Amino acid sequence: MNLHQLVIESAARYPLRVAVAGPEGALSYDELDRRADALAHQLAARGVVRGDRVVIWAEKSPFVIVAMQAVLRLGAAYVPLDGMMPMHRAAMVARDCAAKVVCTTFDRLPPISAELGPAFRCQDIAMDLAELEDVTPVNTAVGPDEPAYILYTSGSTGRPKGVCLSHRNARAFVDWAVAELAAGPDDRFANHAPFTFDLSVLDIYAPFAAGGSVHLIPKEMAYAPSQLVEFLRRTEITVWYSVPSALILMMRDGGLLDEPAPDSLRALLFAGEPFPIAHVRRLASWTRARLLNLYGPTETNVCTYREVTPDDLLRERPVPIGAASCGDLAWAVRSDGLIARPGDEGELLIEGPTVMLGYWGQEPVSGPYRTGDIVRVLDDGSFDYVGRRDHMVKVRGHRVELGEIEAVLDAHPEVEDAAVVVTGEGMGSRLVAVIIPPAGAEPGVLSIKRHCGQRLPPYMIPDEIRFAADLPRTGNGKIDRTLLTQRLAERLHQAT
Repeated sequence: MNLHQLVIESAARYPLRVAVAGPEGALSYDELDRRADALAHQLAARGVVRGDRVVIWAEKSPFVIVAMQAVLRLGAAYVPLDGMMPMHRAAMVARDCAAKVVCTTFDRLPPISAELGPAFRCQDIAMDLAELEDVTPVNTAVGPDEPAYILYTSGSTGRPKGVCLSHRNARAFVDWAVAELAAGPDDRFANHAPFTFDLSVLDIYAPFAAGGSVHLIPKEMAYAPSQLVEFLRRTEITVWYSVPSALILMMRDGGLLDEPAPDSLRALLFAGEPFPIAHVRRLASWTRARLLNLYGPTETNVCTYREVTPDDLLRERPVPIGAASCGDLAWAVRSDGLIARPGDEGELLIEGPTVMLGYWGQEPVSGPYRTGDIVRVLDDGSFDYVGRRDHMVKVRGHRVELGEIEAVLDAHPEVEDAAVVVTGEGMGSRLVAVIIPPAGAEPGVLSIKRHCGQRLPPYMIPDEIRFAADLPRTGNGKIDRTLLTQRLAERLHQAT
């Protein structure tokens, strides 16, 4: 079964149940189904056919979900873009993927049409209900290995690159998640991630596969901790999935732990970055919901997972990323090219149904996908995340993994969050740790350095420790190391 058939089948089984609820109201499965068909007809009239690409540039809303479904029903691939993305960058992506149509809101149609010129067509994603009467169903047959969507990520060249995911890629993860969570029509999934982020794939399609509902968290609420906590309780969410930083904010500033966990909540999923174990312990003592650590780059969505165990809570390191899931194979290769065995570190490789088709405009992927992530193989064959290969730095001749230092810092009782960067060059390079202390705490530099000295070799102990109120983050909630390094450099320059 292909991705778009999930809504078609759930609409046949549960027509009156809520499928999606968001800032602009809620849609039942029947309404979502009919709106998707109606928009599909309009897109077809603008020339969209099987194999085309359609850009969707709009703020998160049920209408964006409608547009995704409409594109899939035509056998085309959708390309979601953040509604806050500047118009010139949205136009650049549309040109890069040779989009047939740009779907957006009515107010954006004139400027984007003028920017793109007559070679591109644009479509309003909202429709009057009167246009939904007697709509002919649209359900184009597509192969499982045809593209379903393209997620653009930042590229090392300064230009974004499009990760092409097929119906098979998405369904391998979605089907696994539905089975693992035993998801059903009574489940209410929260959608915290932007649609440009691969975490949203579970939020959207797992409930559609189970006949449940997805509840969209608008962007302006995404990092408003009190509002997130109120949303979680008011909407009686059963499955929550987000980056750890969102949950940390909810615990620290939103009062998440001030009241007992809601009975409705049965699974808390997190991915995208290491979750300091002290925070995981707090969650585990607050709720009886399952805690699952999911791992995977955009190129594979999710490829390993670990359900938090009592033994995991006794560690000082973050929860392991676990073993392969979704039918994938996972192994690590050491720097000398040999397969990593228990106790060894190496780069994680993934092979299987979740691995992307390739990057748009480049050769298809062949062979296993090299994640660029360094892992340590545990005794049971599962994996501990160590850090990014590109965060492996040389400091005064020593090979240092920044994530290893951050994991040690996060285990300190007076550290809420931490990031480590390198300043300077050559023998003048220095490890600088930027630390967020818990509210009301005044950690001492000597205490933190002593903590590191008991757990790290001397060359990995931070040379300098700075305290801050927050850490800069990307739109996906991950630490923005580039911006953090720039800030430190600016402060150093001002000080001199």
